[in-house]
Amino acid sequence: MKKVVTFGEIMLRLTPPGQRRFSQADSFEVIYGGGESNVAVSLANYGFHAEFVTRLPQNDLGDCALMEMRKRGVHTNHVLRGGERLGIYFLEMGAVSRGSKVVYDRAHSAICTIEKGMVDWEKVFEGADWFHWTGITPAISQGAADACLEAVQTANRLGITVSTDLNYRKKLWNYGKQPAEVMPALVECCDIILGNEEDAEKHFGLHPEAVDVTQGDSISAEAYLSVLQQLMKMFPRAKKVITTLRGSISASHNSWTGVLYDGAKLYEAPTYQITHIVDRVGGGDSFMAGLIYGLLTYPEDDQRALNYAVAASCLKHTIYGDANLATVDEVEKLVEGDASGRVAR
Repeated sequence: MKKVVTFGEIMLRLTPPGQRRFSQADSFEVIYGGGESNVAVSLANYGFHAEFVTRLPQNDLGDCALMEMRKRGVHTNHVLRGGERLGIYFLEMGAVSRGSKVVYDRAHSAICTIEKGMVDWEKVFEGADWFHWTGITPAISQGAADACLEAVQTANRLGITVSTDLNYRKKLWNYGKQPAEVMPALVECCDIILGNEEDAEKHFGLHPEAVDVTQGDSISAEAYLSVLQQLMKMFPRAKKVITTLRGSISASHNSWTGVLYDGAKLYEAPTYQITHIVDRVGGGDSFMAGLIYGLLTYPEDDQRALNYAVAASCLKHTIYGDANLATVDEVEKLVEGDASGRVAR
């Protein structure tokens, strides 16, 4: 069984029911989720040994977040307890021409006060095949950035594959550092990089060469090639650079695919039309988890790994909540072309 470790924050998500606006809400539905925890849940659901590392407050809400991970089969042996509070985010679900909205309430959360040396990474990585982090974690605080750097450097020393989802979040970089001061040292330790053109621009100042990749519902795989090439040139350790391609027809209808560049060849997955989105939050996390599963399961077949990742993420858009609960059989069925959605009896 493959072992994958992820490191980041899990939060309490509060959503008005029935696609109501915040101003209409008299109750909120409770979900627990976060970038790296979502990846761990997907991988546990695929049958991997998924280990999630974070810091949670020693109170009932911290216990609930921990129970959610355990319920989904995620190992939590190295979760630290302490700090003031669990981070919260409020999500107003969009529909048709009205986009979704997110309001963060995560200042001074438990993981903000994590520091280098608190996690015994060598012990965490015993038997591990893969380590995954996202650009959200080093944006939280200097301590989180330091702990993340400690983790990737330890993983490199132990010969463990390291992946990142660059995940630029403007609202989080507020502790006095800019992404360009923090991210390069982390990403240069990565073997697999997932990111789009905004991530590349905001983190590293990279731009697509002579092409406009932001054309509403029109997306071109070739338009992203220059960004992928520039990322690989900047970070020569990377063996594969990947991006998802989302065409936004409306909040309820997106086209969805992805491309992978290995330094020599550009692979492109089939494009799906997701016409009735249930919940798009966690779409990128479900793609990343599918990619990790695909690259570990089909190490000699990048096309199949990419196709699995895109299909897995397509199914996530039909599932309420942050995490993808689709099974391997369901994903493989879609990869093989069965999108009928017929009742399984």
